[in-house]
Amino acid sequence: MADALAVIIEKVRMRTPARLLAGRSGGAYRTSMQLELRAAHAAARDAVRSNFDLHAHLGTELVEQYGIFEETTEATSKDEYLLRPDLGRRFPPGARRKISESCRRAADLQICVGDGLSTTAITSQVPALLPLLLEGAARRGWKTGQTFVIRFCRVGILNQIGDVLQPKVAVLLIGERPGLATAESLSAYMAYRPRAGQTDADRNLISNIHPRGERVEAAAVRILNLAERMMRMELSGVQLREELPESPTANQLSQSEIK
Repeated sequence: MADALAVIIEKVRMRTPARLLAGRSGGAYRTSMQLELRAAHAAARDAVRSNFDLHAHLGTELVEQYGIFEETTEATSKDEYLLRPDLGRRFPPGARRKISESCRRAADLQICVGDGLSTTAITSQVPALLPLLLEGAARRGWKTGQTFVIRFCRVGILNQIGDVLQPKVAVLLIGERPGLATAESLSAYMAYRPRAGQTDADRNLISNIHPRGERVEAAAVRILNLAERMMRMELSGVQLREELPESPTANQLSQSEIK
């Protein structure tokens, strides 16, 4: 009976990053769990506090292959970025000018990378995800804009990307706020013809892009399919629902999957 219970507990734990049925020693967690939580907390702090470095976090090969360059929002330091979210939603005039000069205007798909609240997520997911997106866009015959990175970035920067470059669809790959489950989770915020005055209600989101969540291969397909739907429907946000394949019901699952 004890062995069967242990197998069930292990299967439950494999289905979620949540720390379920962790056990305790007296009124506290066991030492192993305490150490695990402290390590996760340290990883989360590092993800938030680390300053983005273009070549160190994306890799020189990827940067050179796609000609990726870097610009910064009006925030001038990590501390200012964390204390003043509004500054992370705006480019200074010099950055707007550089982006306008370096990037194609009116592209079908414009991809940008923002450090957000986790440089770890950028390092872990973007080098694999970005090529899949650009190659998939090319297969669909889309004109893609020049990819660039935005330091001290907030999601609202999408509006200024739209004002400067006027793409049909803009995608911002940005590090999510880390938690104790993972510090490597990436989000893809998307908007159809983003412009000044838009809010989160005008954007769509594909989140939890990491190995134990939405894997980069599946995320790339979802992002491209949603971008195509935005172009076809000429809208985004709460008015547009992502078309996902139907999940199998319990009756459709094989006996081995149910076990």
